[in-house]
Amino acid sequence: MHNRSGGWHELTVPNAKAGTRYQFLLEDGTPVPDPASRYQPLDVSGPSEVIDPDSYQWNTKNWTGRPWHDCILYELHIGTFTPQGTFRAVIDKLDYLRELGITAIELMPVADFPGQRNWGYDGVLWFAPDSSYGSPDDLKALIDAAHARNLMVFLDVVYNHFGPEGNYIPLYAPTIYTGRHHTPWGQAINYDGPESRPVREFAIQNALYWLEESRFDGLRIDAVHAIIDDSPKHILEELAERVYDSIGRTRHVHLVLENGANQSRWLTRNDQNQPRWYTAQWNDDLHHSLHVAATEENAGYYLDYPDYLSKLGRALAEGFSFQGEVFKFLNANRGEPSASLPPTAFVGFIQNHDQIGNRAFGERLTSIAKPEALRTIASVYLLCPQIPLLFMGEEYSAAQPFPFFCDFSGALANAVRNGRRAEFSAFPEFSDPVSRERIPDPVSPATFQSAKLQWTDLQSPPHSDWLVWYRNILKVRTKEIIPRLPKFTGTHATFHVQENILQVQWHSIDGSLLKLQTCLSDQASSIPLDLAGRQIWQQGSVGSNSLGPWSVLWSIVDPS
Repeated sequence: MHNRSGGWHELTVPNAKAGTRYQFLLEDGTPVPDPASRYQPLDVSGPSEVIDPDSYQWNTKNWTGRPWHDCILYELHIGTFTPQGTFRAVIDKLDYLRELGITAIELMPVADFPGQRNWGYDGVLWFAPDSSYGSPDDLKALIDAAHARNLMVFLDVVYNHFGPEGNYIPLYAPTIYTGRHHTPWGQAINYDGPESRPVREFAIQNALYWLEESRFDGLRIDAVHAIIDDSPKHILEELAERVYDSIGRTRHVHLVLENGANQSRWLTRNDQNQPRWYTAQWNDDLHHSLHVAATEENAGYYLDYPDYLSKLGRALAEGFSFQGEVFKFLNANRGEPSASLPPTAFVGFIQNHDQIGNRAFGERLTSIAKPEALRTIASVYLLCPQIPLLFMGEEYSAAQPFPFFCDFSGALANAVRNGRRAEFSAFPEFSDPVSRERIPDPVSPATFQSAKLQWTDLQSPPHSDWLVWYRNILKVRTKEIIPRLPKFTGTHATFHVQENILQVQWHSIDGSLLKLQTCLSDQASSIPLDLAGRQIWQQGSVGSNSLGPWSVLWSIVDPS
């Protein structure tokens, strides 16, 4: 290769074409893949393959997306969503998702990871969709088919770390990492130190690549609280600005965060009420409050939600439950004021890959909460003005767990296996080594297979009954809630807790009022109901003047 300035090297190969496989040889003879490889047919340590980015013929060339308030998100993992575990296989389920009422699917990370099975957060080649799922054109075919059905497609991306196996970049570009910061997953990526400009550009170009070349409608950026950047302009700020400058506002593109620090600064709106940087953030506070209500669990981060009705009320009305207060689990203050943000700046859920998979056995809420509690908390999050996200199989009460799984070998496999079990040693039920042996082995193929959805379950109750219920409530959201969302601001919502009843009201700029009244307990309430307005959804026992156990009443007061 020819040495150019700034540490770059290049070589033009005249006879290279689509399908040509290639590697780079380091000075010591080590072969490495292209760090921006578009495809790795033989996994992360094999040769890269030349891909023609224009080979796929799009059927939906004029697709411009959908507005954010239209979103009803459905998170799925490509490898376990279907028996085949491929991009193409998901296409066969798109009509089912559209009939369910979904308007957007969100793919867990697909960037190339080592082995044949992984959650995706161990990706090391950010530009290459994992070959176990299919080729780049297979991914484009999935996105194209979704757009043909008026469905958006989002991608989960990881810019806070590289996976522990198969990342060869430090061998020839050691400044990809910095010693100034650290992450829970190892070395921090160098976004703010010497020679950080190419590193920042690598992340920014990756975001643009997925949005432009693969035509994703949005990105969900994982754990941005672990992206540490002391530069005058944070990498998150620059990335968002570059996306908007490149794609513009004529096409709907949405940037979503996971941010355990609850930093509302990234969600601010401009004078046109458009996101200045990021469209929304996953709302863990909403999840935790509803989870504690339904399960009564109080360990780990659930320790901070004993007053779950108040925490839930604040999360619904103001976004975050913690807006600078002490979070006991972290022994630190957490969050920033968020009441001025519109409710659509938050994504609500009762299940997702983290909240299921980070449990020892990866069990779903179906196995730890009673059906009446589940329907009640689902009624709350599916009809509230925040953007709802379902986790695959939730809509029919899938019985399959979603445990953590990966495909490492040797010493790394042992370290992951032992580390996974050590994580739970502080819990009383796993205090001894024998009990911890029952925790599924993350590197076992059987653990991965246990997470695959069993679609035949849909043919019989209670799964078929749950599916009907979800379809019905999503029809109500589509008809009654979505059209109102642009008219809700973050400054005209209130909540009130009295005994075991939570009441929340959202005032619209057109003078209408959305009202929630719910009892999240086994005890009926004696609190008089506010029966003004038009009822749009009732769950559980709603009397003429009171709520029964595990009940919900949603109503709308139209302007006079």
